[in-house]
Amino acid sequence: MKRYLSLVVALVLALPTLAFAASYNIDPDHSNIGFKVRHLMVSNVKGVFGKVQGAVFIDEKDLTRSNVNVTIDASSVDTGVVKRDTHLRSPDFLDVAKYPTITFASRKVVRVGKERLNVLGDLTIHGVTKPVVLDVEGVSGESKDPWGNLRRGATASTKISRKDFGLVWNKSLETGGVVVGDEVFITLEVEMIKQVPK
Repeated sequence: MKRYLSLVVALVLALPTLAFAASYNIDPDHSNIGFKVRHLMVSNVKGVFGKVQGAVFIDEKDLTRSNVNVTIDASSVDTGVVKRDTHLRSPDFLDVAKYPTITFASRKVVRVGKERLNVLGDLTIHGVTKPVVLDVEGVSGESKDPWGNLRRGATASTKISRKDFGLVWNKSLETGGVVVGDEVFITLEVEMIKQVPK
């Protein structure tokens, strides 16, 4: 009986914390990873990775306990030009046959303002893992969709050097400079569905 009472008390004490913590699955149909990179030193080429999945745990009372894990299908890269996309999937760039996924696993979440978070974690591209910081704009509150699911959304961004991940293909231009810039600007548009305990 004492053990039962202890369990009840522990559960009651935990309820305030549990109410502020929840797990979400990324909705692949309403999420994408966008990027842009300098082309021929005169313009930016933009594209997206259309296939993304993952899980997000959010602890409102202790954000440092929150975590994010994302997996991107590297072959889903789409810049709107078939020939260019084929080249991006080739061994010159992503080499999707050898490295089919791009992953991000968070290590730490830090609040940097009322509406912003920094998510520090490990990004793996082309078999190379490097630390990056995602600058997250205010995670939305929950909204119920027509089917009864609770959803949240967030936008995050970061900047990487593609050379850091072994993506070194390039060609020099007669007028100076190179065909493809080194800096890649990345934006994540993520919609999440709250997981209901079974």
